[in-house]
Amino acid sequence: MTEEKAPGFLRRIFSSKVLPSWTILIFDIFIVAASVLVGYLIRTDFKFVMEQKGMMWASVGVITVFDIIFFRVFRTYSNVLRLSSFIDLMNIFAAQSLSLICVLVLNVAVQYAFGVQIVPVSVLVISYMVCFVLMVTMRLFIKSLYDELNHSRSEKVPVFVYGTRNGGAALAKSLPLNADNNFILRGFISDDSAMAGKVLLGVNVYRNDADIVTPLREKHIRAVIVIPGKMDELHSSGLADILLQENIRLYLARNISDNPGESEFSGELKAIDIEDLLMRDPIEIDMESIRTQLEGKRVLITGAAGSIGSEIMRQVASFNPYQLILVDQAETPLHDIRLELENNWRNIDAPTIVADISSEMRMDRIFSEYRPEYVFHAAAYKHVPMMEDNVSESVQNNILGTKVLADLSVKYGVSKFVMISTDKAVNPSNIMGCSKRICEIYVQSLARKIAAEGGRTQFITTRFGNVLGSNGSVIPLFRKQIAAGGPVTVTHPDIIRYFMTIPEACRLVLEAGSMGRGGEIYIFDMGQPVKIVDLARKMISLSGRTGVKIEFTGLRHGEKLYEELLATSENTIATDHQKIMIAKVREYDFNEVSKRIEALIKASYDFDEMKTVGLMKDIVPEFKSLNSRFSKLDK
Repeated sequence: MTEEKAPGFLRRIFSSKVLPSWTILIFDIFIVAASVLVGYLIRTDFKFVMEQKGMMWASVGVITVFDIIFFRVFRTYSNVLRLSSFIDLMNIFAAQSLSLICVLVLNVAVQYAFGVQIVPVSVLVISYMVCFVLMVTMRLFIKSLYDELNHSRSEKVPVFVYGTRNGGAALAKSLPLNADNNFILRGFISDDSAMAGKVLLGVNVYRNDADIVTPLREKHIRAVIVIPGKMDELHSSGLADILLQENIRLYLARNISDNPGESEFSGELKAIDIEDLLMRDPIEIDMESIRTQLEGKRVLITGAAGSIGSEIMRQVASFNPYQLILVDQAETPLHDIRLELENNWRNIDAPTIVADISSEMRMDRIFSEYRPEYVFHAAAYKHVPMMEDNVSESVQNNILGTKVLADLSVKYGVSKFVMISTDKAVNPSNIMGCSKRICEIYVQSLARKIAAEGGRTQFITTRFGNVLGSNGSVIPLFRKQIAAGGPVTVTHPDIIRYFMTIPEACRLVLEAGSMGRGGEIYIFDMGQPVKIVDLARKMISLSGRTGVKIEFTGLRHGEKLYEELLATSENTIATDHQKIMIAKVREYDFNEVSKRIEALIKASYDFDEMKTVGLMKDIVPEFKSLNSRFSKLDK
C-alpha cells in the first residue's frame, strides 16, 4: 500500500509548478545534520561518536542554527530548483562559508573562555565540504526527477528561442515554469554571428540564415518563441517565411526586455498573428502639435463605432479634449464604445449619439447643440460588393452625408474638417470608390470657395488603403474560414492590396489633420503591397492547422487586381513627414460641382441605378466599371 502511494505523492510534489520553499528548507536542514554526523564518522570512529553523543548533537545544533540564519539571508531555499543557476550555487557557497566563519569564531571564543571546543575544527571543515556537495547534488537530483515525472505526463513540444541576449536567456530559463505551454528548449536562433556555434543553457545557438532549416528539421522543432525586440528582424530577415513554410508555430514572449538588468519574464506567451508580421516601423508624429490643436476642444467624430472612428476616438481622448461628440448609426457598437469610455476615460464628456449623417435636420440639431470645433468624418459605407448592389444608399450615405457635414461645418464655424477617404477613389472602378472620389471633389472645391471668401473652416482629406483587422476586412474573414476548417476564399491568385494597422492609419490622420491648411488631399506611404494569396497561406500556417485549402472565387463586381494611391495624372508634393504626401489633383469649380451633386442625390431617390451611375460617371470621367453591369455606361 505504501509503495503504491509513494510514487503518487512524489508526482504531486514534483509535478507542481514550483516545489514549496518549506520542503527545500527541510531537505537542507536534514543535509546539514547528516553532514555533521558524517564529519564525526570520518574524523573519529563509531565508538567515539556513541560515547560523545552530547558533543555531537551540540555540534549539530550550533551548525544548523548558523546555516539556517544564512540560508535565510541568501534565500537559498526560495529559488526554483529545476532552474538552478551558477548564482544559486554561489549563494549556497556564501551562506555556508559565512556560517563556517561564525562557528569558528564562536569556537575560539568558547575555547578561550572555557577551554573547550563546541565543534572540532576538523569535523567542522569536513561537514562544510560534505554539506555543500550534498546540497548541490540534491538540487540536481530534484531537477532530474521533476523533468522525468513531467515528461511522462505529456509529450514535450521542442522549441527554439529567437534571441540570445538577456531577454532570450530569461525566457528560456522560465519556460519550465509555465505548465500550460509544455515546451522543451532545443536551441537558440541568433542574428549575431559571434554567437553562432556557442552553447547557451546547455543547447546550441544557430545562426539566422538559410541554413537554419537543417537544425529545425533535425531537432523536429514545432514552435519558435520570439522576444519582442526581435519582431522586426523576424520579418525583415525572412525568418518568418522560412518558419511558416516549415509549419512551425510562432509565439511572442510578453512582458520581457532584451536590455541588461531587465530580463524578467512573466511566462506569458502570445501566438503571433498576421497583424504582427505585417507591422512596420513605428510612425513618429508631432504629438505637441496635435495636442495644441485638440486639447480642450470639442471634437465630433462620425462613424465613431467603426474600426477607424473608434481608434481616432481613443487617440483623441489621450489629448484631453473638452468634449468628444460620437456619432454613429450602429446602436450596439456605439453602446460598446460608451462602455469603453466609462472604463477608460470617465472624466471626458463624451455623448454617444445614434444618428444618420445624411439627415440634415438631425445633424443640424447636433451641430447647434454641441458646436464642434474639430470634425473627423469617418462614417461611410465601404464594402465594394455591397455598394455595387446598393447604389442609391452609397450616394445618400457617403456623398449626401459628407455634403451635409461639410456644409454644417461651414455654417457653425468648425475650425477643421478631416475626411477619411480611400485608395479606391483613385481611378475608381466601383460605386464605393467613385462615391468617395465625389466626396473628395466636393470637400476640396468647398475648401477653395471658403478660402477665397475668407472663411475659417479648413477642409482636409486623407486617403489610404486597407487597414488590418477592420470590420468586414479580409483578415477577420480568413480567420473565421480557417477556424471552420476552410476553404479560404481568395478572389484571384494575383490580387494585391496595401495594408496598414488601424492605430498606424489613425496616427497619420491626426498628423495630416494638424498640418493641413485647407484643400489638401493627403496620401500615406502604405509600404509594400501584399499578395492576398500569400496572406492566406501565412494565416493558415500561423493557425497550426493542416489541410486547409485555398479556393479562388473570381474577381467581384468592381474589384481591381490592385489599388492605386495616386492616379497616373496625379503627382505629389512632399511634406515634413516622410510618410505623408499631398496629392495634386484636378480642381473643380464649386458651383458647377454642387449643381451636379445635387442632381445626383436627387436621382438616387428615384432608385434608378443606371441613371444614378451615369451621373456619377459624368462627375468622375475616370470612373470605369470593372466586372460590372455598369460597364455599358463607360464611354
